[in-house]
Amino acid sequence: MPGGAHTYARGEDQYPDGMAPVLVRGKDARVWDVDGNEYVEYGMGLRSVTLGHGYRPVVAAVAAAIADGVSFSRPCELELRAAEDFLNLVPTADMVKFAKNGSDATTAAVRLARAATGRSTVAVCTQPFFSVDDWFIGGTGMNSGIPEYARADTVAFDYNDLASLQEALTRHQVAAVVMEAATAMVEPDLGFLAGVRALCDRYGALLVFDEIITGFRWAAGGAQSVYGVRPDLSCWGKAMGNGFPISALAGRREYMELGGLRTDKDRVFLLSTTHGPETGSLAAFRAVARAYRTTDPIGRMERAGERLAAGFADIVAELGIAGHLQAAGRPTCLLFLTRGPDGTPSQEFRALFLQELITRGVLGQSFVTSAAHTDADIDATLDACRAAAQVYRKALSHGSVAGLLNGRPVAPALRRRAEPRRVGPGRA
Repeated sequence: MPGGAHTYARGEDQYPDGMAPVLVRGKDARVWDVDGNEYVEYGMGLRSVTLGHGYRPVVAAVAAAIADGVSFSRPCELELRAAEDFLNLVPTADMVKFAKNGSDATTAAVRLARAATGRSTVAVCTQPFFSVDDWFIGGTGMNSGIPEYARADTVAFDYNDLASLQEALTRHQVAAVVMEAATAMVEPDLGFLAGVRALCDRYGALLVFDEIITGFRWAAGGAQSVYGVRPDLSCWGKAMGNGFPISALAGRREYMELGGLRTDKDRVFLLSTTHGPETGSLAAFRAVARAYRTTDPIGRMERAGERLAAGFADIVAELGIAGHLQAAGRPTCLLFLTRGPDGTPSQEFRALFLQELITRGVLGQSFVTSAAHTDADIDATLDACRAAAQVYRKALSHGSVAGLLNGRPVAPALRRRAEPRRVGPGRA
């Protein structure tokens, strides 16, 4: 496998040298590797597993569904029931169409907005990630193989900066404004999202909310239900299936029907996938939706995150390194921040902290919790954090990770060259 993984964020370059475990199974918030090591895991399934590994109601629903067939030549009843469940949770949408990954949904939203407006330019918020497709990846450092024309129709604007969005809308004929309503680290300023909605209406652009992370983590109805702003289209994925592959494009009927049969306009090739209606993932989604209706997974995620953040803050304050090592962000989407002696973000110190956590049975590129994280999991994590933070403090006092970090530091997942984590001689 190129890079040793099917997702760049899962690559071995995201972990200290020689310390990227190969996993064989998981249960609740714990995972085990091929050597029998047990870890408390965070950011489970790249934030897609919110109910826990092997969550029994999901497993049972999937087993029952696939026993009756996985894929058919016509829609099955399960597709309708899943769509009804989705629209009950997301009342701001009129219609929904399912797919397999978030990029399917975001790219379909862009295509639909271009068709609806007759424009080609997309205004994309300067946030981490929206799609593997050319319209977005062309603007990153990892844009080899993407032609210049594919990059030219994407312009950027800054979050919490209405002036930058207005400039983009004034200078370009924008089809869609694509953004996350919030991120782990940044909440919308008062009036910002309402201002975005108003600018889209004024300039005739469709507002597209990427709810792939915020959906089922901020709220079952997504960030749009938390902040009270209705987009024209929204894109969903990750936690929808508790790890099973399912995503969705949802939105206003007047736009979604452009990809259907109730239109006299030129039809949009919206989403048409062989595996979009696969029964296992639809059954998984229905079980997830039921769990969100009848239990309180977001509340459990929040409580676990709050407890972890408070305990971590006590540890770094006690050690006098709170300015260099922090747990920050929304409790359901908690991150750790690593800074070097000069107070700036440091990949070397991040690698050292990861190394010490993994050594002590904690696995994760973040502290993103799930509803399956128990008090015992948080206690074990804080014990590991205390020991790791002591090593971190030693490195700060030395002014370097030299002698403490084994091997090379981690590197950004989206970068132009394999260095600084190139593996072996190779020929490509």
